[in-house]
Amino acid sequence: MGAVLAYAVVAVLLWSVSPFLAMFVLLGVPVIALLVGPLLRRLERAEQVYRRRQGALTARAGDIVAGLRVLAGVGGRDLFARRYAAQSRELLAQGYRVGAVQSWIEALTIVIPGLFLTAVVWLAARMAAGGDITIGQMVAVYGYVTVLIVPVWFLLEGTHQLIRGRVAARRIVALLSLTPDTAGGPGGRPGPELPADLHDPGTGLLVPDGRLVGVAAGDPAEAIALGDRLGRFAASDVTWGGVPLAEIALSEVRARILVADHDSYVFGGTLREILRVRDGAGDAEMWPALRAASAEDVVDALPDGLDTAVSARARTLSGGQRQRVQLARALLAEPEVLILVDPTSAVDAHTEARIAERLRGARAGRTTVVISTSPLLLGCADTVAHVRGGRVVATGRHADLLDRDPGYRSLVARDAGVDTGLDGADDLEDAAGLDGTGGLDGVGGLDGVGGLDGAAGFDGVGGLGGARR
Repeated sequence: MGAVLAYAVVAVLLWSVSPFLAMFVLLGVPVIALLVGPLLRRLERAEQVYRRRQGALTARAGDIVAGLRVLAGVGGRDLFARRYAAQSRELLAQGYRVGAVQSWIEALTIVIPGLFLTAVVWLAARMAAGGDITIGQMVAVYGYVTVLIVPVWFLLEGTHQLIRGRVAARRIVALLSLTPDTAGGPGGRPGPELPADLHDPGTGLLVPDGRLVGVAAGDPAEAIALGDRLGRFAASDVTWGGVPLAEIALSEVRARILVADHDSYVFGGTLREILRVRDGAGDAEMWPALRAASAEDVVDALPDGLDTAVSARARTLSGGQRQRVQLARALLAEPEVLILVDPTSAVDAHTEARIAERLRGARAGRTTVVISTSPLLLGCADTVAHVRGGRVVATGRHADLLDRDPGYRSLVARDAGVDTGLDGADDLEDAAGLDGTGGLDGVGGLDGVGGLDGAAGFDGVGGLGGARR
């Protein structure tokens, strides 16, 4: 405001000396802005790219630190260190581009006002030599324009800061403008009356009402996409009881169908508060769910039991403990349809066997889908669907599929040399869900080799098949 006011006052004073000089100044400042404008727009574009990459790299750094011990345990630390270094070099190059534009703007904010002063004084000298103005008026013009240098610099610098502010504001507005994802439409139809089968035409998967169905997919991305479709986190042609899932009110879908990721977020609070996922869920309801998730020892190991404070993301728990608490929460919710995405990837084989055995009893009579390649979990399912290439290629009991489907047998047995879609370092990264911001959140939850309870508990690379986002 001071710069604009000074600009107006100098223009009025110059008008009293020479209207020509006043018009030169009045028009000269906008011309300066036009000259710097293209550089400012280029800076804005460069800043946007730089801020976006910087945010992604910062998130990746946090993810790597969170899952460092797991990465070391599976031999992935060097892989992600190289990828982080490569992205850092790209960000550095982008930073140099931003710096180059900024240096030009900084230089021009000094040079242009100086050149402007020189031009005005030169014109005033010519007019004084021609007798149009007096020597005293020429000196006055010099003083006025010298004073104007600082306001012009402020205007240019303020425009530069405005550009940077707009870049940051766009990111904030983009976040605040997010709207709920209706995943295919808001829907308004009531959900089906039970019994109702869940059907995914995309893969051909049919989930009968009240049954425990296992899904084994060679490509982890296919498994994740299937869980998203069945839970209506992505637009699809899935039907529930013959009714398109996208046409059912989203609030009803969320109340009746639960997709439980093994890396779902856990807010801070006491363990009892974390487990109280529905009204009326007291200790009498919590303990059966904890037993079904083989998590009683987790409570026993805590100093204050259910009243023990747990930090956000449950970082104070090991990976296996955290995963079992998350499974107990999912069971306590008692949804009509429960979709478990790789729920035991961080526990040892003995604990996994107990969970598999108890899960059937805890979900008796209700629809449950277990997306996993664990033979222990699949062995307890009523039926198993083998998904390959985005389609169900075989269905049946776990033992039957082992006998008649070599691809399924290779997938769940982790035979050496078998093509399961993980044919390189990049595929390992995708399988683990570690390919971008937030990608390591779930893996960080595995909290080191000790948290995995040994190599057997990790159950191979495919054990991360359900890792989401």
